[in-house]
Amino acid sequence: IDEWKANAVRLPVKEEFWFGRSPMQKDGGQAYRDHVDQCVMIAANRGAYLILDLHRFRAPKAEHVEFWKAASEHYKNHPAVLFDIFNEPHDISWEIWRNGGFVGEKTGADESAFLSEEEKKKNQGFQSVGMQALVDAVRSTGANNVVVAGGLGWSFDLSGIAEGFALEDKTGNGIMYAWHVYNWHKGWEKAVIAAAAKYPILVGEVGADEKKMDFIPLDIQEDPFTWVPDMLGFIQMHRLNWTAWCFHPKATPVMISDWKYTPTSFWGVFAKEAFSGKRFELKRMR
Repeated sequence: IDEWKANAVRLPVKEEFWFGRSPMQKDGGQAYRDHVDQCVMIAANRGAYLILDLHRFRAPKAEHVEFWKAASEHYKNHPAVLFDIFNEPHDISWEIWRNGGFVGEKTGADESAFLSEEEKKKNQGFQSVGMQALVDAVRSTGANNVVVAGGLGWSFDLSGIAEGFALEDKTGNGIMYAWHVYNWHKGWEKAVIAAAAKYPILVGEVGADEKKMDFIPLDIQEDPFTWVPDMLGFIQMHRLNWTAWCFHPKATPVMISDWKYTPTSFWGVFAKEAFSGKRFELKRMR
């Protein structure tokens, strides 16, 4: 916030840690919740926002309703806290995305390769509550905080939002829709612009790495030095809000190369320049 001139931090959290259900925790989650509180305080004291990101995949479940009732009660109406209700929905219909329903077994290689065996089992058929249920859980506590909702396709596809599947929010301060985009995605305009014409957008994850990801076809991962300037130009052209992924030296695409916060040449340098106000030209759409 101070050195990179960012005004928002997206903080990934998990419901099992919040409630102290991990075998590693012996305190009912108190230390974890205190740590999140500290992050909120540090950001808010510097005039920045903290986006609480429930970092789960596929489709929301009953335990995520439980989490948002607890977390939204805890941060109810805090002016610096936004609720990113579910990280990256994928491989479901827009109907199930919004209203819930049975989610069948997921097969194939993707980012779930990083999940534990237990988490993979949970992805093999379950009843989803839908994204609307998470919005309702937040508003049931009286919390007016802005809600952020990711679209389909690992949050890359927001086309359904403009086609009748927008979420309903009768009592709060409104909903932003999250768009996640990396250097293998094509069809930027189709994925986000129609939704952006009606609703505020948070590009919740964006980035590119010179080290290619092995669960994505190598030949479709573009060189960061050509992709990043165009994407930043696209974000600036359409006045989209954004949080770059990832401010960690090991979570690809890495923005920093060490814990001295040295920016990486292929991503961190560009992001830091953009945070400081540098304008980028969009030369080619994808």
